[in-house]
Formats: sequence, C-alpha cells, structure tokens
Amino acid sequence: MSISWVLRPDDVARIRFAFSPMWELVASLRTLQRPSRHSIHLPWLKAVRPRLAGLDLSELFALVPLTGYIADFITPPPDTPMPEFAAELDRVRRAPPELARREAAKIKGTDRAVIERFMADPEAGVARVADTLEAYWERCFAEFWPRVYGLLERDVLRRSRQLAQGGAHELFAALDPAVVWTGERLLIDRPWCEAGGLHGDGLVLVPSAFWGQAVAVMTAPYQSTLIYPVLGVGTLWEQGPPPAPGGLSALIGRSRAQILLALAEPATTSALAARMSLTPGAVSQHLGVLSGGGLAVGMRVGKQVVYRRTPIGDTLASQA
Repeated sequence: MSISWVLRPDDVARIRFAFSPMWELVASLRTLQRPSRHSIHLPWLKAVRPRLAGLDLSELFALVPLTGYIADFITPPPDTPMPEFAAELDRVRRAPPELARREAAKIKGTDRAVIERFMADPEAGVARVADTLEAYWERCFAEFWPRVYGLLERDVLRRSRQLAQGGAHELFAALDPAVVWTGERLLIDRPWCEAGGLHGDGLVLVPSAFWGQAVAVMTAPYQSTLIYPVLGVGTLWEQGPPPAPGGLSALIGRSRAQILLALAEPATTSALAARMSLTPGAVSQHLGVLSGGGLAVGMRVGKQVVYRRTPIGDTLASQA
C-alpha cells in the first residue's frame, strides 16, 4: 500500500526534525514481543529481561501489536525538537478518552478481551497505560536513553545539513527507499498507513532506533509525522567510546583522542559525555583544548552548541 502527501511550499519550509523518548519506548515493546526480528537489540534485551518480573505489559502489548496499526495516543508527535519523557508522558495522560477508544477499536490481530476492557472505560484505560509506560521507562529504558539519544542526535544533525545544503530533494533521496519525493508529492510505500495528508502545519521527521527497517506515519488529528529508521543503529550497543590509538593518545591525551575520533559526526557536549562515560564538565574542558588547538569548532544549532572536527582535526584523526 502506498500513500501520497502533497507538500506545498509552506509545508516544505516548515519541515522540522525531532526525536521522541516515548516513541522509542513504545517501539521497544515490539522488540520485547519478537526479539528475532530485532536481533540488533539483543544486548538491551538481555539487560532488561530480568527487570520485567511483576510488570504487567499485557495492555501495552494489545495496543502495540506485532504488526499493523498501533494506538496513536500513546505516541503523540513530539512538539519540540528534544522533548523530555515526563512531558510526553503528560501528553499521554491528557489524551481524550473518546479518541483513545476510537484508536483502540482500529487495532486488529491482538487480544480482544484486553482491548474490549480498555474500550469499556477509556478514561481509566488511558490512566493505566500511562502508569505502565512510566514504570516500564523507569525499569527498562531510562538508563539506556542517553545512548539512544546520542545516536538520534547525530542523525538529526546529519539530515539537517542535507536539508540545508541540498533541499528537500537531497533529504528525501537519502531518507529511506520507501519514501520518494516528486517535487510536489511525498510518496510513502508502507502497509497499514492511513492515507490522511498534511493539513497546513508542516511535517515532522522523527528518526527511530527501535522501530526497525520500516517507516511509519501519523496524520490528523495529530501533526503530520514521518518516522524513519535512524542511520548507524548497528553501533548502538557497542561498548565504550571509540578506541584511541597509541600515537594520537600520546600526543593529545587519551580522552581528547577519543573525543576527536568521536567527532567524525558532529555532537553536543552532553552526547559526547554519555558516549565517553565522562562528566559534561570534563568533556567541555577537553573540547576547549581541542578548539583552542584548531582541531574542533563549535557551532550553535538552536539552543545547543554542536562540535565538529576542523580540516586539521580530520587530518590528524585520519593518521591515527
């Protein structure tokens, strides 16, 4: 099945990127249900399996079946570029019960008894679902979110450069084989997508690490959203920072060498700190030295400062 969205000039101008801890949390429920289809996340699965004891996920599994439509109210499109989980959870709690009931009614191939219970009292159902999502986040996901965050952040920075340098044609050409941009229409080859369309508020592009090798869409009554697989997910569960070769480490210090190698893709101080297992303050000091030596440079992107290697830094890293 294919859907077609008309993107007017105003819509193209209002394309924005965001990522969502709630979306990753919900997508991970499919990983739990069928690990064989998401083997790349086995390190995470092994870590969290023992933590699931006593946590009843049956209602979430019913609303997030292995295939097909999932209830949209539990994955509201991010309304800011980098929403906090608590803010997204609050939006789930405030989902209109009647809307949640209608969405639950559309789900197929799942435990109908659980769905019928939810639909009988959707207000209580929304509250239960939000409580379970919060418990699941705290037990199984919060600890790993900084690692996922860093991967998504690098993807957004890369795609943002593509959009700025090559426009919509370059962006969509590299986004996913299921997405084709004709210059006027965005054609999306995806089963279980409702046709819908853009409705005057632009388009949100959301990378995902846990959704797998597919795209997904959301539309009215939500902001039009396209979820796509993040690049580099194969590196997500690699342990530790990039290795620091002896020569480079001896020249500028081990931690600075690791940071310089990590800057093969632009990153913020917080993302580097999570990856390096260092404090943000320590990373900031090392970045100051690297910047002072002409090996790295910071650039402001929105409210954050993103660091990248300079040509001199690239040359030094390539010789390592």
